[in-house]
Amino acid sequence: MSEFAITREQNGSKGRYVLVLNGHEADLTYSVLSPEAVIADHTGVPDALRGTGAGLALVTRLVADARSEGFKIVPLCPFVNAQRRKHPDWADAFKV
Repeated sequence: MSEFAITREQNGSKGRYVLVLNGHEADLTYSVLSPEAVIADHTGVPDALRGTGAGLALVTRLVADARSEGFKIVPLCPFVNAQRRKHPDWADAFKV
């Protein structure tokens, strides 16, 4: 997987991770339940970025932030949940 520049935006209880590549934007939106839990709501990857690893990069960043900041991820988003199942080593970052 290539290294992507991912930014994080948060306004109150809503936030998103954003990845821009070749003028196309992919994002992963989330909702803060509490300081201990964040719901991964939706991952959006445009057709132009499919197959680049952009979606996985967004989830990987979310997992890294969960570990470093001490919150658990509630994987409401089907893509995030599928990645959770594919990466059992991420189990410590999820609340299921």
